[in-house]
Amino acid sequence: MNIFFHELKAYRKSTIIWTASLVLIIALFMSFYPAFAKDADDFKKIMEGYPEAIRNAIGFNLGNFFTILGFYCFPLSFITLCGAIQGMNLGTSIVSKEVREKTADFLLTKPVTRTAVLTSKLLAAFSSIVITNVIYLVVTIIVTFQVKTDAFSVKILIMLSLTMFFIQLMFLALGIMISVIVPKIKSVLSVSLTTVFAFYFLGMFSSTNGEESKRYISPFKYFDTAYIIKHSGYEVSFLAAGAVVIILAVAVSYFVYLKKDIHAV
Repeated sequence: MNIFFHELKAYRKSTIIWTASLVLIIALFMSFYPAFAKDADDFKKIMEGYPEAIRNAIGFNLGNFFTILGFYCFPLSFITLCGAIQGMNLGTSIVSKEVREKTADFLLTKPVTRTAVLTSKLLAAFSSIVITNVIYLVVTIIVTFQVKTDAFSVKILIMLSLTMFFIQLMFLALGIMISVIVPKIKSVLSVSLTTVFAFYFLGMFSSTNGEESKRYISPFKYFDTAYIIKHSGYEVSFLAAGAVVIILAVAVSYFVYLKKDIHAV
């Protein structure tokens, strides 16, 4: 439990910065909605001129975009990208920092098992993400009510917002797996950015031809905002795929961490 609180405190500043950044981004974007709603027809004509493949790549849906929930989906695509970086950064750094800062041997000489160490670190990272999402969700609901021009479903707004949380969990799990497999990570940020952006662009390219099977390549495409708005639910197959990614990544992380050699200073 001491490890859990220590890690939570260590990443307190990072959590505050990420949370404040995400809140500011959504507040800024949503503040544009009232002015945008007045010129929706003109903007629609402009967007109709773009090829459908390009619109799909950036997650732009003409059918929903001119409602407040559809408009929210546009900044949400960038917010989930930022959230994924936060999750990946947490996952990659929370274990690898012990090797990088040469404190791994000190930690593991304490009367605590490796399972307890990894579990505490995982729970601390998970808690950081939960805190970020709770604050983000509350602010998003408040801001959306302030700028709305028509009625909207709060349930769907929450479901859309939770897609960031699910994507963060996947990248958190991937980050932890990478951190225990790679012997020494010199730059956490470079690994995090490279991995996240690679999946992000893979997701963009997979959307250009409309093949459903290619959506499984990138976690960013596991949640179709147009589907969520239309059906008030998630696609079960992709939700299951996300769960498999998280479970496998965490399982591999425990297996490797319990078996790997920890070099002393």
